[in-house]
Amino acid sequence: MKRAVSRFLSFLVFIISVLNAPAVDVLAEEAGLELQTPHAYVMEVSTGKTLYEKDADVKAHPASVTKVMTVLLIFEALEQGKLTLDTEVVTSAHAKSMGGSQVFLEEGEVQTVETLLKCIIIASGNDAAVAMAEKIAGTEDAFVAKMNEEAKRLGMVNTHFVDCCGLTDSPEHYTSAHDVALMSRELLLRYPQVTQYSDVWMEDITHVTSKGSSVFTLTNTNKLLRAYNGCDGLKTGSTSIAKYCLTATAKRDGIRLVASVMTSPESKIRFKEAGQLLDYGFSRCSMYYDEEREALPPVEVKGSMEKQAEVTYQHEFSYLSTENEDFSAIEKRIQWQEDIAAPLEEGAQVGEYIYTLGEKEIGRVPIVTVRAVEKAGYLDYLNELWIQWAL
Repeated sequence: MKRAVSRFLSFLVFIISVLNAPAVDVLAEEAGLELQTPHAYVMEVSTGKTLYEKDADVKAHPASVTKVMTVLLIFEALEQGKLTLDTEVVTSAHAKSMGGSQVFLEEGEVQTVETLLKCIIIASGNDAAVAMAEKIAGTEDAFVAKMNEEAKRLGMVNTHFVDCCGLTDSPEHYTSAHDVALMSRELLLRYPQVTQYSDVWMEDITHVTSKGSSVFTLTNTNKLLRAYNGCDGLKTGSTSIAKYCLTATAKRDGIRLVASVMTSPESKIRFKEAGQLLDYGFSRCSMYYDEEREALPPVEVKGSMEKQAEVTYQHEFSYLSTENEDFSAIEKRIQWQEDIAAPLEEGAQVGEYIYTLGEKEIGRVPIVTVRAVEKAGYLDYLNELWIQWAL
């Protein structure tokens, strides 16, 4: 009896261990990548398509990768007209007191928004991040509340911020590899000009204080900029708690990816494995550009003196595949609108060029008028009758 009970308890322990075991990541298995980094994620930016993930929803400390959200809110304030790049920002005592990665701003020192953006994006300045947070929201705490609101809006369900720079060691400051990719994508989509800063390797700024002026060199912390073809951002982070983190973006042949790695054991490993993730992502993606579109004939326009209207394609067509599809199987056809009649404005849609791949429609390009087409009036018809009679 005791032996039977013992066997049953052992079996029960086994069942519980199986149920509590972490789920196997199918994408990670398919990729065949063996990463030392515990949390990783790769996304194609334009579609938001997940290309790879490894424990990507596990909460982890982001260190200075936090600043991606800070930079996103700075660009939003610029977009809303609350700031300009030339707006002056005064450094507070609180901002000056930040330790860790900093650009050594002095209390009372004045810098422009653009200079502080460079300090945050290139050199990961904690003092610069806090100075900007206070400029936008009044206090760092009020700015952090905005960060958490934006995270919620973006669907970052495993994220909570405590500060604006990632310096805190609070367990309440966390995000995930997936969430980092979400906010990185948002930044790149809404404000692609961020790469004009994140791609800079070194740049000098000038400190002007009561002690005089001095030059300080900003040096980018993202070594992938020089080691990976197409990399032009985005943000590194490291603390004793977070270990080594990185959100990296690269663009090749019109395809932009974001790879995020969290809690890497060594700095070299985060860069090496982020590069491997980007390589894998690009191997999954291909872009189709239609360079042989059908010539468009004029279309008949009822009720106009011209009878016909010259038309054109509204824009170029491209299609991103993450499934290694055969582009030679793409089929195209024109679909005209019924009863095209005057008046028509310039750029009025009169049809569509439809693309299909197998049974799937992959896109449409509007066909529009080149010029406006006026409606024929009573006198126009009389004049036409007169001309026909005269002939």
